[in-house]
Amino acid sequence: MLLAMWTGVQYTVPPFAQAADLATIQRRGYLIVAVKDNLPPLGFQDASGTLQGLEIDLARRLAEELLGQPTAVELRPVANQDRLAALLADEVDIVIARMTISASRARLVDFSETYYLDGTALITRDRTLQRASQLRQRAIAVLNRSSTIAVVRSRLPQAELVGVDSYQDALALLEAGRVAAFAADASVLTGWVQDNPTYQLLPERLSGEALAIAMPRGNQYQSLRQRINQTLVRWKETGWLGDRIRFWGL
Repeated sequence: MLLAMWTGVQYTVPPFAQAADLATIQRRGYLIVAVKDNLPPLGFQDASGTLQGLEIDLARRLAEELLGQPTAVELRPVANQDRLAALLADEVDIVIARMTISASRARLVDFSETYYLDGTALITRDRTLQRASQLRQRAIAVLNRSSTIAVVRSRLPQAELVGVDSYQDALALLEAGRVAAFAADASVLTGWVQDNPTYQLLPERLSGEALAIAMPRGNQYQSLRQRINQTLVRWKETGWLGDRIRFWGL
């Protein structure tokens, strides 16, 4: 077994794991995709328990492109720390689960064309705040041990950072007036605003992070990678991808 490390997380993968290539997927008749089920509006369960969101739309449309029908897909919800491991262990064919492109990940898997530019954003209930610069000397909540901490320190070095262990903790601090804003991923905060309309997302982003589909590496997967990349490019050119991004309020 191979012990791999990535951003502080350790996981074990089989040394000879072989993900399915395009021909194998087509013979099987369905695509297996790792997704999120708790991250609106990217991937989440609606009131009936059905998976919805931008990334769910991408998975279903990709199944239609590769296999002829949007239902030819098995959606497997995964935790953040299990996304790469699931792909490397041959449990899924691809990952569409808010996976950002990074050099460390690119050593293990290949990435598709970008489908959405995410990044660090700020949410607040104070309607007088319109720009990040207004928070230079204010208290800002950040998730403990998150990459957001370094981003906010770099852009707003005089701000007071208040660590929290969960989004619920951040909400409690905001409601109590103990922090002026909460910094986190723009895609996640978009879902927050949709559920809590008394809050606003500041238009400025403190960083940019490209989201892409994670795919297996190796020459045998070249056809799969080419089809996925060609499909993403066409979605952008035809406007379908932009329409779905706007539909989900991103």
